[in-house]
Amino acid sequence: MAQFFSIHPENPQLRLIRQAAAIVRAGAVIAYPTDSCYALGGQLGDKAVMTRIRAIRQMDERHHFTLMCRSLAEISHYAKVDNRQYRLLKMSTPGSYTFIFQATREVPRRLQPPRRNTIGVRIPDHPVAQALLAELNEPLLSSTLIMPGEELPLNDPWEIRARLEHQVELVLDGGACGLEMSTVIDMTGDTPEVIREGKGSLQPFGMSNG
Repeated sequence: MAQFFSIHPENPQLRLIRQAAAIVRAGAVIAYPTDSCYALGGQLGDKAVMTRIRAIRQMDERHHFTLMCRSLAEISHYAKVDNRQYRLLKMSTPGSYTFIFQATREVPRRLQPPRRNTIGVRIPDHPVAQALLAELNEPLLSSTLIMPGEELPLNDPWEIRARLEHQVELVLDGGACGLEMSTVIDMTGDTPEVIREGKGSLQPFGMSNG
């Protein structure tokens, strides 16, 4: 059965964050809150974690994973970001955006879609996610916690535990955090392209939300 940590959404208890990080390092898949909605997460270098998240979501290999990062410096370790793109990211992070970039050699090939050397990256604006990333000292491999065939992500931590108690090792209960997914922007071309319009405003990119 999944462990369940009730954690303060604004001032997360360091003791619980450290326990959560230890669970992640041991190969766990966890459910945790972000500034858009709940996500599934696990250790970046653990192949089994990737496989388990794919199974929970029933995703095929074309679906992008996201690396939850602490900072722009960490993003630039895993994504090829030029000066113009860096300025756009600086204006819009942390926030509810997932950016798709060309991947660097630091990104395991198994995390990249077939025939596309790309990776999704994100800096969440949520104290629990940020505290966990700081304790881990590396990105968290992540995917939105939306179940197969459903249109909205799971938002109630108790429901998450009930439905995934045998598929994840830990639920970090930071309360309800929303049903709107992050805005996904493809940065691999000459101009940013909106792949999914979500919580993040398009104004920093010279576009208006529909």
